[in-house]
Amino acid sequence: MATDDKILIRVEHLTKVYGNGSIVALSDCNLAVERGEVVAVIGPSGSGKSTLLRSLNLLETPTSGAVYFEGTNLADKNVNIDLHRRRMGMVFQHFNLFPHKTVKQNITMAPVKLKVLPAAQANRRAEELLARIGLSDKANEYPAMLSGGQKQRIAIVRALAMNPDVMLFDEPTSALDPEMVGEVLDLMKSLAQAGMTMVIVTHEMGFAREVASRVVFMADGAILEEGTPAEIFDHPKDPRLQDFLSKVL
Repeated sequence: MATDDKILIRVEHLTKVYGNGSIVALSDCNLAVERGEVVAVIGPSGSGKSTLLRSLNLLETPTSGAVYFEGTNLADKNVNIDLHRRRMGMVFQHFNLFPHKTVKQNITMAPVKLKVLPAAQANRRAEELLARIGLSDKANEYPAMLSGGQKQRIAIVRALAMNPDVMLFDEPTSALDPEMVGEVLDLMKSLAQAGMTMVIVTHEMGFAREVASRVVFMADGAILEEGTPAEIFDHPKDPRLQDFLSKVL
């Protein structure tokens, strides 16, 4: 077990139920994410992957259990969750860019509004990030003028503009046409190589095998197995995982 100073996120006995307990989305989940780690969460549809991810920054409020981020229990009602979310970048399936704002305005809005960066510095940061992903020429265009892959890369850059300590990805390529998936995965690979801590819900098994330092398998709201990519993909132990991999690989 890693020492606490290495652990960025720790989930303890996390449970989420709906409908007076008739629907169990998460069942006694326990997970630790170390700084610099890339954790891929895989499993069948409806297994609780996105609910777990969204619970990490309390977009889903746990029914019971704890979510510690940098030592603070975010599930504590006395915690100012907005302050902690600033250090947790979130990327969704459907981009969520503001259509009436230019690309650069989308990137600079949060850092300036939340007084993380002054406007001039936020603009420089946006220009640096756009150059990094090869989209400097799109700075003054609107989201409607971009391809799906470009929109998702902008959404990632927008989250990076806040200088987060961790990036959370909720199936970031599932809404993309197949030919656009690669450009988004390439950007995520470069983030992993740069040491960014990431938790990624994904259906891209090849990406999980190549990039993740650890893979977590979920089914029926529970974490059934976790290990290195080699352990999960080449030597799966849990029968549900074996069955899942036989269908997706």
